Amino acid sequence: MSGTSEGPAATVVQVAVQTPAHAALGDLLSYLAPAALPPGTLVRVPLGRREVLGVVWEPAAAASEEPGSDALLPALRPVAAVLDGLAPLPAAWRDLVDFTARYYQRSRGEVALAALPPQLRDLDATQLARRLKRQAARPAAAPGAATDLPPEPSAEQAAVLAAVVQEAGPFLLFGSTGSGKTEVYLRAVADALAADGAAQALVMVPEINLTPQLEARFRARFAPLYGEDAVVAMHSGMTPPQRLAAWLAAHLGRARIVLGTRMAVFAALPRLALIVVDEEHDPSYKQQEGARYSARDLAVWRGRREGAKVLLGSATPSLESWHSSRPPEGEDPGGRYRRLAMPSRIGEGALPRVRLVDMTRQPGGTVLSPPLLEAIGERVARGEQSMVFLNRRGYAPVLACADCGWKSECPHCSAFRVFHKIDRTLRCHHCGFTERVPRACPACGNPDIAPVGRGTERLEEHLAELFAGVARPDGTPVRVARIDADSTRHEGALERQLAEVHAGDVDVLVGTQMIAKGHDFRRITLVAAANPDSALFSSDFRAPERLFSLLMQSAGRAGRDSAWLAAQGSTAEMWIQTHHPQHPLFDALRRHDYPAFAARQLAERQAAGMPPFSFQALLRADARTQEAAQAFLQAASSAAESLPEAARVMRYPPVPLAVQRVANVERAQMLVESDSRAALQRLLAGWQPLLHALRRTPEGKGIIRWLVDVDPQSI
Repeated sequence: MSGTSEGPAATVVQVAVQTPAHAALGDLLSYLAPAALPPGTLVRVPLGRREVLGVVWEPAAAASEEPGSDALLPALRPVAAVLDGLAPLPAAWRDLVDFTARYYQRSRGEVALAALPPQLRDLDATQLARRLKRQAARPAAAPGAATDLPPEPSAEQAAVLAAVVQEAGPFLLFGSTGSGKTEVYLRAVADALAADGAAQALVMVPEINLTPQLEARFRARFAPLYGEDAVVAMHSGMTPPQRLAAWLAAHLGRARIVLGTRMAVFAALPRLALIVVDEEHDPSYKQQEGARYSARDLAVWRGRREGAKVLLGSATPSLESWHSSRPPEGEDPGGRYRRLAMPSRIGEGALPRVRLVDMTRQPGGTVLSPPLLEAIGERVARGEQSMVFLNRRGYAPVLACADCGWKSECPHCSAFRVFHKIDRTLRCHHCGFTERVPRACPACGNPDIAPVGRGTERLEEHLAELFAGVARPDGTPVRVARIDADSTRHEGALERQLAEVHAGDVDVLVGTQMIAKGHDFRRITLVAAANPDSALFSSDFRAPERLFSLLMQSAGRAGRDSAWLAAQGSTAEMWIQTHHPQHPLFDALRRHDYPAFAARQLAERQAAGMPPFSFQALLRADARTQEAAQAFLQAASSAAESLPEAARVMRYPPVPLAVQRVANVERAQMLVESDSRAALQRLLAGWQPLLHALRRTPEGKGIIRWLVDVDPQSI
């Protein structure tokens, strides 16, 4: 490939590839192609000794027309293969990747390739052609029989849907638990697809465990209209072939509806008309590895770029979204979102009564107070279900020796290993290091080592013991079940356990936050939070917001079927055991008054200059020693002094992370903050080359890696 007049003009293409993190190789790499390639084309290119997938990014330029091209050509490596069987990724998708990389301080290649299905990265042109042929050969699924006949919308639902059709948005749907937000999503998607024969919709949920039940409802509603292939799921729990098939169906326009977790925000959807973000407040929408993007925020940006409606929904919106949806008042023009409200439950059901148990008046060591146990017993006797929530899995958070003070510390982390009684292991929930429980104290030989504190395993065991002599209405023994990350590790376990709860086979359900949100349990009439106090006085300013949301979402699992509740002659209740019953958070919770809670929190944040009234980023360093990590951050802070925006961006002193050592790596962080998002972004962009250079200085020698986290969710 010479580029002389005797042959076709050689073309230089700029390709986004997944370069190693912080390799400083540049945002795009140049390769030589035999002909012009449209931006968005997938190619296979050499990178070092490997051949990798890349995306052509910049418009091609004929090398023979560039000054000095004869010297340039021999230095460039040729494109190995062009995957021209697949339509190029559209400009809107590339713009989304561009924005994500720029805002979250990562390379375009890293974001672009992480957004593509893993199996696609390994296919050559022949293998991809085979997959595409298989997709094309699949006959369009015929519509089936309707299994989900839409109910008549309530007046509140109808008003919300009318606003979504008539106005531009973005919209924040503030709907109480049980108000029928999912039905609004279904109807909004139906309206969008009916308005355009090729339109597509993206519906996002925060966690994998919420996907199956939502997918079942969407298939029941839309398969009769568009066929089974019209609805696909995208989440990390799928196999690589499943993820590739779903991605291709979306990219080729065969899939009309994509349901997924945060990764689905990057789905290639050429005719995107509507984006729904359910439980928009959930921290799970923030990626915690690699490019630390917020899928919720990217959904709003993507909707604006592609002219798609965006509907965010929650009973407890994030304070950022609540502030962005404030109505105009006085000189305040209001937020950029349109707030829509659905305060009433479907079927005239009442929200659960919130009851506080003052644990300072209970005997020391009480796990579940007598009044709460009595209330659960009454529910069991009537054939109703109860749910006990404890956000700590395992049997006990630590195993300890009373003689010498030994505790089950992880040798690789500054944290304790959790005691799991079921498999008799001590397991670190940070690095995964696991050992069998010792027969005696490793330090002094005392055989009497004991668990300290309680996790969901121990709570499940405790409840089973307390209700061992109690019978259900049919005379059978009470059944206590647990749902958490440990009990649902095996494939299909979560679906099986949820089915048992829905069928009424479980009387008392114990679990972590996995069971506290999104699930439509029809027979649960009592929800209890066993020990929520730790978040009340956390150093993280977002902790009260997360706690209020979790408790209100948990309460929302109770009394969702008002007709069944009335037939039982029962009422729905939320019990909270606390040592601080007078705390203002609980006062707002008793009244189910999220607006009052949000107003108080926003006033405190405004007074303290915290988000959403300021903008933050974290610079984090991982090293073999804490001193090296903090020295790097301090040197980075000094280097930032030379940047034009340094005066507008506050840089706080470096500090260790809350869990400062994980897998023998010491971790430190430095908070940077500004009242101007633009000023913060300019400083971060100017900081990048300085940080790369700092790695080559004595201050950077001990650093394993560094990263920037923009808009961090925990500090």
